Amino acid sequence: MSLTLTDARTRSALISDVDTVVHLDLTPTDRYDLTATITFACQTPGASSFLELTDASDIVVETADGTTWQYDGKRITLSGLAADNSVTMRARMPYVTDGDGMTVVIDPADDERYVSGFTAMDIAQRVIPCFDQPDIKTSFTVSVTAPSHWTVLANGLFDRREDDTWFFHPTPRFSTYIFFVCGGPYVSKTWDEPYALAEGGTLPFGWHARASQAEALERDFENLKFVTSRAFAHYTSTFDEPYPFADYQQVFTPGLNWGAMEFPGCVAFRDEYLTPGEPTAMQRHAMSSVIAHETAHMWFGDLVTMAWWEDTWLNESFADYMGYEVSGRATGTDTWTAAALGRKLSAYSADSRRSTHRIAEDAENLVDVDTAFANFDMITYAKGNAVLRQLVTWLGEEDFIRGVNTHLSAHPFGTATLADFLDALDGATDRDVRSWAEAWLRTTGFDTITVTRDGDVPVLTRTGSRPHRFTVVGYGTNGSVVREEIVDLASEPVRLEAFAGLAVLPNALDETYAALDLDDQSKAVLDAALSRIERSLTRGLLWATAVATVQRGTRSIESLIALARTQLVDEDDATVFEGAIGLALRMAATYSSVDTVGTHLDLLAELARIVLDSPKTHLHAAAERIFAHSASDAVELMQRLDAATDPAVRWMYVTRLAELGQGAAIAAEAERDRTTAGAHAALRSTAALPTPEAKAEAWARLTSGTLSNREFSAMADGFWGIEQGALVAEYAARAPREFAAFARTQGQAMGQLIGRALPSIPLPDGSAAVVSELRAVVETDVPTVALRGFNDHLDDLEQMRAATA
Repeated sequence: MSLTLTDARTRSALISDVDTVVHLDLTPTDRYDLTATITFACQTPGASSFLELTDASDIVVETADGTTWQYDGKRITLSGLAADNSVTMRARMPYVTDGDGMTVVIDPADDERYVSGFTAMDIAQRVIPCFDQPDIKTSFTVSVTAPSHWTVLANGLFDRREDDTWFFHPTPRFSTYIFFVCGGPYVSKTWDEPYALAEGGTLPFGWHARASQAEALERDFENLKFVTSRAFAHYTSTFDEPYPFADYQQVFTPGLNWGAMEFPGCVAFRDEYLTPGEPTAMQRHAMSSVIAHETAHMWFGDLVTMAWWEDTWLNESFADYMGYEVSGRATGTDTWTAAALGRKLSAYSADSRRSTHRIAEDAENLVDVDTAFANFDMITYAKGNAVLRQLVTWLGEEDFIRGVNTHLSAHPFGTATLADFLDALDGATDRDVRSWAEAWLRTTGFDTITVTRDGDVPVLTRTGSRPHRFTVVGYGTNGSVVREEIVDLASEPVRLEAFAGLAVLPNALDETYAALDLDDQSKAVLDAALSRIERSLTRGLLWATAVATVQRGTRSIESLIALARTQLVDEDDATVFEGAIGLALRMAATYSSVDTVGTHLDLLAELARIVLDSPKTHLHAAAERIFAHSASDAVELMQRLDAATDPAVRWMYVTRLAELGQGAAIAAEAERDRTTAGAHAALRSTAALPTPEAKAEAWARLTSGTLSNREFSAMADGFWGIEQGALVAEYAARAPREFAAFARTQGQAMGQLIGRALPSIPLPDGSAAVVSELRAVVETDVPTVALRGFNDHLDDLEQMRAATA
């Protein structure tokens, strides 16, 4: 059982002033050796409490006289505590491959070993002994013994190396869930930047990657450095509180379950972000926004932390908003276009499910960590991001930043709540922020902004009770902007007299969080002129709206694909093109039937081929990826595979050929690409082979419990081939029950992956069997994290079935 709110509150009332000294020996390859001393104060001498340390063996604990201890494999119970305490323990600890704990990955490119102590909610205890809850903060003084050719990174500033042991300076006190250490033969690119508050007047920075990624790091380093430096400069000039740590390292780590993790002073990124070929437009936006997101966390989350997980949004919503806003400023690009085409759509989907929840939840509703973990979702990230963007629009950026600074300066190295944040905003504005917060942060769902006509005059109304401020644009029949205004929309309809006769688009700059229901005149004009609309952000919003109408059942998948074929051939912005055509492919793979999916894929492949044959070379990367996923001519696919140089694209061709029954290229490509990405792609391609024997073998491996987190995701992705519904129908019906049984043997991370591995491809019965099985299985004893994924998938399938009925 994960830590409960009751236990956390009891322990928090007892324990304070924690400091941790830890030594890790990572040279053994079977288990690693741990020595740790934790000193702390107890507010009630004689009381009992506990430290967490999961799955330790050969454990020895030394305490002061009068304090006794017991270990049950997860908790070290301490009885008879003194006012001041020191606990020293030695143990052997397991390595893992699922990303929950001290994760080991062997890079097949060179057989080098990489070890990363990934922590998160309830996971730090799988790496070190600790009081594993966010409101009991500790300093860390870390040393690590590692193979002689390794580089070791940790939260603290590197101090010195003695033989094969690395020593790091003590850190300020921060929460245990963001402790981090990693080691391996990393390649590094480092630099110093002036920063008056750092010792010597400069702050050390670095980017690090696996040795086999050296070429990609060299290729992308100047851009990575540029975005890092610009984002860091923005925050340090905007926030009154100084950067709270002694250096800023960023490392591409293999096996990380998250996109990235805000470990203080040493941020970990998925190593997939460092692409083997030139990144596409959307990949560049993703990388820059994640850099800015994680840098924001140094203040939101690491400096000021929530007391319990109900205020996770104070970390993630802020970092997500800042990630897009600041990366756009840093790179001079419109990252909000990328957000509209990806991030924000995921928020609307999450908010349409039964599992939706308030952005700012009540602590009592998050009874334990596993329940809270499920709320690390697109409500907390994407919806919170969108709602904060609306707050800035509604409040004004100057007042917003003033309130943020008051908030950060009131709680440095401490914890804070929603009430604390509202107190800070109250002092920065005359607006009623408490009513705003009640309407936006303490409710679920989203409003719909509707356009109707009173004669020629457009009239705006909204469902719900949230105040909205957004830009309205009126367009002529050719898509040109005729009029533009900022509008406040509340309970009363807004008549747009000056927009009479024009096509009208509310929220044209995507400033608020609401669905759009346009009148027929506006729909017709905007569909016909979509590629000629001036702003890329507005075009992105229109594509996202078109996809949302497919999901709601008011636009057919055939209509969406027709819109793509008429408008995307004239699109010139790489972000809009990549985002929109990718959405069209996703909708075709989900909302088609078994009988129509092949036709829809052929139409998208034809569109991609037209672009590939055009002189718009900046669109070719996205077009080739769509072609590689959708084309059905094996000869042409093989020809393009032979010509491709990007390893990721080559694997897309190999996987598509495998889906079509042409698996001969898998072994040769695996030999050509001896990287972790190549090994995972080979698993994906093998699972995609369309024979009963291949599917039976892949299924056995999927449910065996022998795969790492990345291997499991790769095989699950390949198993459910877009056009293989008839072949895998039996497994689709079995999946809920067998995956539930599998999840009962796994931890938090694999539970989440299992919950996300259910099929959403066209099936002969329209997913009826999957829906029936899911309805039954979610009533059984499914682990909390996997159950959330099952319920969400059930909601998505039921919505899809309703939309296509």
